[in-house]
Amino acid sequence: MEQQIKMSKWVLKAVVQKGISLLPYKHRINYLFQKYVTKGVQLSSLYFEDRLIHLKEHLHFFQKYKGGISDCHTLELGTGWYPVVPVGLFLTGARRMYTVDISALMNKANLCLTLQRYLDWHKSGALQPYLTPLPGRLEMARQLLTEAETLSLEQLLERMNLSYLVQDARHLDLADDSIQLITSNNTFEHIYPNILREILLEFKRILSDDGVMSHFIDMSDHFAHLDRKISIYHFLRFSEQSWKWIDNDVQPQNRWRLEQYRRTYRDLGIEIREEKNRPGEPAVVAMEPIADQFKVFSLEELAISHSYLIS
Repeated sequence: MEQQIKMSKWVLKAVVQKGISLLPYKHRINYLFQKYVTKGVQLSSLYFEDRLIHLKEHLHFFQKYKGGISDCHTLELGTGWYPVVPVGLFLTGARRMYTVDISALMNKANLCLTLQRYLDWHKSGALQPYLTPLPGRLEMARQLLTEAETLSLEQLLERMNLSYLVQDARHLDLADDSIQLITSNNTFEHIYPNILREILLEFKRILSDDGVMSHFIDMSDHFAHLDRKISIYHFLRFSEQSWKWIDNDVQPQNRWRLEQYRRTYRDLGIEIREEKNRPGEPAVVAMEPIADQFKVFSLEELAISHSYLIS
């Protein structure tokens, strides 16, 4: 009697993304895979609210250490498909916003959808707990949407003073000390350590002396977001060599724990002024067969699943 083996969801996604990573136009193909199969690129209310929560936290830390966002220059690392955070900064009064990504994922339709979502949430009152947009900026957003059909993506961005940089964030064409706020959301965990070090050095160069960096890091196994049969610590069971066979360069995961990020900040001379951490579940970590390279950390250190690092 033949035995049928049902492939786990996380294994299936890993296999597909590994295959995609070997193809030409891999980011475009991955976009279509996530749009039509995993449904991971839709601007759902859940995703929009998640980004609003991050924006609110970034603004909170910025106001705590520097003051109002008005007339400031900001930079976001990891634009993704929808520029929710830079559009929110535009609405709250930032002078110029930069958003950088290694791949051109955002398009005109996604920008317009983001603007419309902000207007809809403002009209319904749902936006109020997260930010207070300036009336003049709201009117600009409405005007842009009425003219969007005749304007290109570049023209829309220019009208908002929003620069979309599709390039390596290690080498930005921005002046020293020119940015007052640098943010990222669910991005650091997708950058390999040697590259992240260079990006942080570049951020150190462009950040003004009284500027603020606010980075939200998701240290959970992202395959667990799709497959609830595995824990968010599942990927800690794999050795470095085994993980290379599973990981892919379309959506890589560096698997770093919080202490490794702290150590990198210290090595680069970047002072962490504040952390906001989710402690996670040490008991769940204890149920995983932890790979040797992670055994140097306590269960409590391994369990920390998310963090805002403020410097």
